[in-house]
Amino acid sequence: MQFETLAIHDGQAPDPHTGSVTVPVYQTSTFGRDSLDHRSEFFYSRIGNPTRKALEATLALLENGKYGLAFASGVAATMAALQVLKPGDHIVACNDIYGGSYRIFEQLLRPWGVATTYTESESTDSYAACITPATKLIWIETPSNPLLQLSDIRSLASLAKERGILLAVDNTFASPYFQRPLELGADIVVHSTTKYLGGHSDVIGGAVITSNPALHTIIKNYQGAAGAIPGPWDCWLILRGLKTLKIRMKEHEANAIHLATLLEQHPAVERVFYPGLTSHPQHELAKEQMSGFGGMVTFALKGGLPAVEQLLAKIKLFVLADSLGGVESLISSPAKMTLWALSKEERERRKCTDNLVRLSIGLENAADLEADLLNALKP
Repeated sequence: MQFETLAIHDGQAPDPHTGSVTVPVYQTSTFGRDSLDHRSEFFYSRIGNPTRKALEATLALLENGKYGLAFASGVAATMAALQVLKPGDHIVACNDIYGGSYRIFEQLLRPWGVATTYTESESTDSYAACITPATKLIWIETPSNPLLQLSDIRSLASLAKERGILLAVDNTFASPYFQRPLELGADIVVHSTTKYLGGHSDVIGGAVITSNPALHTIIKNYQGAAGAIPGPWDCWLILRGLKTLKIRMKEHEANAIHLATLLEQHPAVERVFYPGLTSHPQHELAKEQMSGFGGMVTFALKGGLPAVEQLLAKIKLFVLADSLGGVESLISSPAKMTLWALSKEERERRKCTDNLVRLSIGLENAADLEADLLNALKP
């Protein structure tokens, strides 16, 4: 079956008791047992819940994986995926990385005895140069946050397999509609389901998908033991979002291409970062490993931070807010918002300059978004 059919039907059959065409919200903490000696599949919602099971099955299908696991947030999912490591292990991570992942690597894992080295670029050679005998995992975001750089998943999967290393991909920006890393050789896929998968800015969640049974066992055991699971209502909201993922992603992309092209031609703009533009240095790689370019656009203004502040003061339709992937358009300053916890030196090392603006392009009319941006960019 095709993607949109899987998103609507598989893992979400009508309820056998009532015929409900949507998965019921099993708002319960526990389940009755038939007897002292018999325990059914569901007995306590931290361990398993029918609504969560439906979500996990659908997530696995959309990423073309065997096992899906849902979590209370994207960072909870990230932390769960990292349970495949132990003290003394080493991670090679992409240089341009989500601030929450960076905090996990530096504030939680490093004191625990797991070190991380960050690449100089997204090239496979740069990852290879960072590998040590202790390296057990390569962690990438592609497209990355906020510079929308790409890593070659297939090439890195080959490198990882050759060295006996696992490859994990944060696929939040692309979504499984535009990119499926497991099909390209990755071992683990992570999502913040808060973003495009939920799609309506009304739920926090995360997910891990894999086809490796040993990895699934480790991560599922952590899920049950640590308990960072989404409630059944959160699972239902994400299931609802998944049903329209295809049509939303196509519209996000259409608006993003329109605005990225507009911004690239604007005299106030120094540079636009969007893999759908032919000027993007990895545009050909994007066409090779993605079926679309996504709805995130980052650009740099010529006037530095004062120009960013002026733009944010004048913008109307774009909401100044953290997060991304909802139906409404959002705008942010990576240096002052999503990466605020990093030192200025660390931000500069990662090329996250003060003149960057990140857009999460929503589903509004493209002409209205264009008019809002052009007005805000007026001197």
